Amino acid sequence: MKLCRTCHKQLHYNNLWLRCQQHAMHSQIKMTERSGKCNILKFVKVLSFAFIFVILVIFVAATVRTLTFDVNAGLQLAPWEKTNNIAYDINQQQRGELLANFKDAIRIPTVSTSRTDQNTTALRDFNDLLRKAFPTVFSSHLVQHEVVANYSHLFWVPGSDLALVPYMLLAHIDVVPAEESDGWDAPPFSAKEIDGFIYGRGTIDNKQSVMGILQALEYLLIRGYSPQRGFFIGLGHDEEIQGLHGAMNIVKLLKKKGVQLAFVLDEGLAVLDGVITGLQGPAALIGISEKGHATVKLSVSMAPGHSSMPPWESSIGILAGAVKRLEDNPMPRLFGEGPERGTFEHLAHKFGLPLKFVMSNMWLFSPLLGRVMERSPETNAFVRTTTAVTMFNAGVKTNVLPSQAEAYVNLRIHSSQSLQEVLDLIQSIVGDERVKMELMHGFDPLPISSYDETSFGFQIIKKTVLDQFPQVTVAPGICIGNTDSRHYTDLTKDIYRFAPTWFRPGDAQRFHGINERISKKNYEELVGFYFNLIQNCDIKDLPSPHSAVHEL
Repeated sequence: MKLCRTCHKQLHYNNLWLRCQQHAMHSQIKMTERSGKCNILKFVKVLSFAFIFVILVIFVAATVRTLTFDVNAGLQLAPWEKTNNIAYDINQQQRGELLANFKDAIRIPTVSTSRTDQNTTALRDFNDLLRKAFPTVFSSHLVQHEVVANYSHLFWVPGSDLALVPYMLLAHIDVVPAEESDGWDAPPFSAKEIDGFIYGRGTIDNKQSVMGILQALEYLLIRGYSPQRGFFIGLGHDEEIQGLHGAMNIVKLLKKKGVQLAFVLDEGLAVLDGVITGLQGPAALIGISEKGHATVKLSVSMAPGHSSMPPWESSIGILAGAVKRLEDNPMPRLFGEGPERGTFEHLAHKFGLPLKFVMSNMWLFSPLLGRVMERSPETNAFVRTTTAVTMFNAGVKTNVLPSQAEAYVNLRIHSSQSLQEVLDLIQSIVGDERVKMELMHGFDPLPISSYDETSFGFQIIKKTVLDQFPQVTVAPGICIGNTDSRHYTDLTKDIYRFAPTWFRPGDAQRFHGINERISKKNYEELVGFYFNLIQNCDIKDLPSPHSAVHEL
C-alpha cells in the first residue's frame, strides 16, 4: 500500500521525535548514573575519612594512656600513718635456729594422699614440733591456742584496740606425696641443702608459710610486741584433700564466736622473677580470686559381648569420640573479662614498647592478647575455663566387649563463668544422649576481692612487700588452683593469696613436682615479711586516695 506525501512527512517527524526522546532519556540515564557514581564516591570518601579519623583518635588515646598509665602509683608516696615497728634484725644464732626449725618441719612427711589416707602419725609429730620450735607462742598469755579436728591449729592474738576489725593468716601443714625415685636430686623429706637451697616436699607448698608465720610471731613476742589489731592464725591439716576437716571446722568455730574479719591472707601466688616475658624486674602477684573447679564423669553403658562379634560402635569408641570433641572444642576465650585484666594493667608500665602499648590498653587489645596467650598451656589457663581429661577406664579382658566405659574430666572455671554454664557447654559439645554426664564435685569461681586504694588488706600487703622488696612491681592476680581460703568467704569479703616465695624460670614446675626447694635467703625473707606484716596491720586507716594523688 502506498502512503501519501503528507503521511510520509508525518511518519518521518514521528521517528525523529522518538529518536529525540530516546536520546534525551539515554542522556538522563547517563547523568543519573554519573550522579549516582559521584554520590557513591563521595560517600566512600566520607566513610574513609571517618574511619581514618576514628583510628587516629583511638591511636592518640591509646598513646596518651600508654605514656601516662600507671595504676601502681596509688598510695605509694602517700603519707602513711606513723608506726613504731620493731626492726627485723636476727643474729647468726637465730638464723641457725630458724633454718633448723624449718628443716625439721620438712623432714616430717605430713602426706595427704586421699580423704581416707593421711599420715596421722606424722601430723602428731608435727604438732609436737610446733610446741618445741615456738615455746614463746605456746606459753604467752597473749596467745590463745586450740587444736581443731585433732591436727589443725587455731591461734588468736587479741589486740589492744577492740575497735579494729581483726584479720587472719592461713597456711597448711599437709603436703602431697613424693618419691625419690621420681627423679629428685635429694630425698624429698631430707631437707638437704644444695647450693644454698633447702630441698624437700613442702618447702614452697606450704610449710614455708606455716613455719614463717609462727617464727615471726615468736620473735615479736620475745621482743615484747603486743598488737593493736587482733589477728587469727589458722593452720589446716588437710588442704591437699579439700580441707573438709581442718579449714571447714576452723571456720565453723569462728562462726560460732561471731567473728568477722577485715581480710584473710593465705598461700597462692608469689614473686615472679624473669618468668613473665618482656617484664622489666620481678613482679609480686597477690591473688584476689581463684578459678572455680569441677570434676565431671562421662560414662557409656552397653550390653557386654564377645569381641568376635563387635557392634558398629563400642562403649569405648562412643566415649572416646565424646572426649575428642571436648578436646577439639575448648571453652570460649574470655581473656580480659576477669581479674587477669587488672594484672596486666598493673604491670603495663614495666614493659618496653610495643608490649607497653598493648598492656596499657587492654580495653582495645584483650581479644588479640587472648589469642596469643592461648597458644601456651601455661598462659591458656588465664584465657578460659580449661578442660583436662585425667582418667579413662574401660574393659576387663582382651576378648570381652566392655559394658561400661567412663572418663573423668577436670575443669578449672574462669572467673567470668559459672559452674552451671560450664556444665551446659559440656553437654552441648558432647552432643550424644548415649553419654551420661555426672558432676562429681564442683564450685563456682571465688568472689573477686577488692584491690583499689581503699582496700585495707591489699594495700597493707602491698606496702609490706614494697618496703622489703622495693625493686618489685605489685599487681593483683588470679589463682588457677584452689586453697583453704575458699572456705572463709562467709567471714570476709576480702581474701588474698600470696607469700613472698621467689619463683624463677622453671620453679613453677617444682610445685607438686620434683625437686621442690626454697633458698635459705628466701625463707629468712619470708619470716621477715610476716614479722613486718603483723606490725603494719596495726595501722588504723589507709591514707586517703586524694592525698596520695596530691603527693604525686
